[in-house]
Amino acid sequence: MIRIANGQGFWGDWLEAPVRLVDQGPIDFLVLDYLAEVTMSILQKQKQEDPNLGYARDFPPLVGRLATRLKSRNIKVVANAGGVNPAACAKAVLKAAPGLKVAVVHGDDVFSRLDELASKGYEMRDMDTGEPISSIRPGILAANAYIGAFPLAEALDTGADVVIAGRSTDTALTLAPMVHRFGWKPDGWDKLAAGTIAGHIIECGAQCTGGNCQVDWQSIPNMEDIGYPIIEAKPDATFTVTKHESAGGRVHSDTVKEQLLYELGDPARYITPDCVADFTSIQLADTGPNRVRVSGIRGGPRPPTLKLSISYANGWKSIGTLVYSWPQALAKAQAADRIVRARLKSLGLSFEEIHTEYFGANACAGPAAPPNPDPPEIQLRIGVRGQDRKAIDRFTRELIPLVLNGPPGATGFGEGRPAVREIVAYWSALIPREEIQTRVEVIS
Repeated sequence: MIRIANGQGFWGDWLEAPVRLVDQGPIDFLVLDYLAEVTMSILQKQKQEDPNLGYARDFPPLVGRLATRLKSRNIKVVANAGGVNPAACAKAVLKAAPGLKVAVVHGDDVFSRLDELASKGYEMRDMDTGEPISSIRPGILAANAYIGAFPLAEALDTGADVVIAGRSTDTALTLAPMVHRFGWKPDGWDKLAAGTIAGHIIECGAQCTGGNCQVDWQSIPNMEDIGYPIIEAKPDATFTVTKHESAGGRVHSDTVKEQLLYELGDPARYITPDCVADFTSIQLADTGPNRVRVSGIRGGPRPPTLKLSISYANGWKSIGTLVYSWPQALAKAQAADRIVRARLKSLGLSFEEIHTEYFGANACAGPAAPPNPDPPEIQLRIGVRGQDRKAIDRFTRELIPLVLNGPPGATGFGEGRPAVREIVAYWSALIPREEIQTRVEVIS
């Protein structure tokens, strides 16, 4: 049996979670999931500005903080913190923790290969719309293939203390230690599906140990010290979801079920680079306090393609707010919206979308009371989006003047003009898996 703990559900998750997982009880593997689709474009921009960046910068100092304990307790770390620059991430880890052995998985980043792939006839059509990638080619910011668990397991086979990948699947981080330790084969579909589902259960960190839980959430103990999840995995592909006994939170079939439904499409066909997992085969049993046994999982062959995660620039947006006070707060906010729209029209400005919201308009005096027709205050929120940055920028200059030349009682403008932000859109496509060749490098 091995214990696999997940201490990060996204880049920005609780910094203390990995430390507490190491300190509060025994674990064999610490997995850390940092990446989301838009995160890749942010990291690609950082790398373009500085070739030494492009990875999750929280990760190296965390490893440095834990290095002595990781080594003395033989805890292996598996993370996709490498983003679009795993080698630079590895070097930063070695600088923070010089006594550790670090292995890197390369091959997922296809940003520089897009034209080569297109020249081979791959249209890389969007999986939702069917459009060819040529329609967004100039705006592409990042492109990565989702890789599975076997390259990560190969990296663990080198004896590395820390394995760093780029855009692996979230589930691969948990499956890889099982493949490595139990020797599971590439065609052991049921076992691979079980490890995949284990990874899905813990990939969002404390979301399966009581965080973001809808069931009896007010009775969940010690949320300020919530425990992050641990998988106790066995070679026969059964496993138990748990947490350290001293940590807060709750592990129950209810919390596990909520996470199982997270980001789930067809429950009978959960497609990954390693296998297709059948979530309808899952059997759950509460076997004790904070212990849920998972068994019965079935799986099928992996697909012939890998999914590409592509992000691209898709225009600009800005959102601004003002607050109007009683009396007639809603009427004032509505008048301000009409004024802004009229002034934008007189300037000849047009947008793909302009949207207005009135926060507080449905404020109630109590659970059974009707909406207040004259609430104490209203927050006016106006947002625009479009391809013309100059037009978006001019919009940001039309809100603040209302403080003096619009309806009375405006406040909430302390931050000045709203910011103009680039819109990063997501594009997913498929590519034959033989086009993606991974390799493992030990960095020293």
